[in-house]
Amino acid sequence: MKNKIDEILKYNAGYVEEKLYVPHITDGKPKLKLAIVTCMDTRLTVMLTHALGLKNGDAKIIKVAGGTILNDYDNVIRSLLVAIYELDCDEIMIIHHTDCGACHMNSKDMLRLMKGKGISDEAIAKASGQVNLDEYLEGFHDTEASVRKTVATVRNHPLVPKTISIRGFIMDSKTGGLMEVM
Repeated sequence: MKNKIDEILKYNAGYVEEKLYVPHITDGKPKLKLAIVTCMDTRLTVMLTHALGLKNGDAKIIKVAGGTILNDYDNVIRSLLVAIYELDCDEIMIIHHTDCGACHMNSKDMLRLMKGKGISDEAIAKASGQVNLDEYLEGFHDTEASVRKTVATVRNHPLVPKTISIRGFIMDSKTGGLMEVM
């Protein structure tokens, strides 16, 4: 039986051979000078761009669990700084969504799941020496508050220019409708 990655590789070879990539060719800079931070939820994979009317190359889309920023110097902030300074983005949208799995994440449950998949107490202890696992693995429990916190983190970051427009939204994960969070 083939695994999923082998099936993807087979499809990819045909994609390249048939030149199905041609309609998607673009340069690396976002045409709309827009960066979006959003959740990695599979419901948003196609819906997000379609609901916003975006085409390939219009925006930099940074996807991460919950669409959240863990601290002032995590990879989401780094990606936003690259978008601002290297790719000329001047607007940022923070888009969380309804019924997000991160709303239900609990660090204790996550640790239990890790142990169930064979992660040792020693490995957990080692990781705990690097990061506070209770904070690192915990989700959020109020989507609007999480959007506000994420927007404030970007807006107040010492390396983000005050000229950048930063706005927060919640997308309905069924309809794609946006509600701005003030």
